[in-house]
Amino acid sequence: MAVDIVVKGEVLTARLVGEIDHHTAYYIRKEIDAAIELNMPSLLILDFERVTFMDSSGIGLVMGRYKNISKRCGELHVVGAKPQIYKVMKLSGLERLVKLEMCSQEAKK
Repeated sequence: MAVDIVVKGEVLTARLVGEIDHHTAYYIRKEIDAAIELNMPSLLILDFERVTFMDSSGIGLVMGRYKNISKRCGELHVVGAKPQIYKVMKLSGLERLVKLEMCSQEAKK
């Protein structure tokens, strides 16, 4: 699993690549939280377009980043999730906390 961080103004985009499970979620959390602390964005975008697998650790990852960015009065958007991952996120109730979109921001350009 890899995470690529891109910052443009007050928008921090974390592009996730590979599988999100118990072992990889810790690394991803550390990378994203460090970037939030350093850049203080008003919008955090988690791009799931290149995520191939996600277990419940992915839900925890999103919820934790929601709490982190909310403490700073920011927003969290989750974009690019494949249909099966999107379905798991919707069933977990994440859409009540964050904006969920199946298309990535890059696909809209």
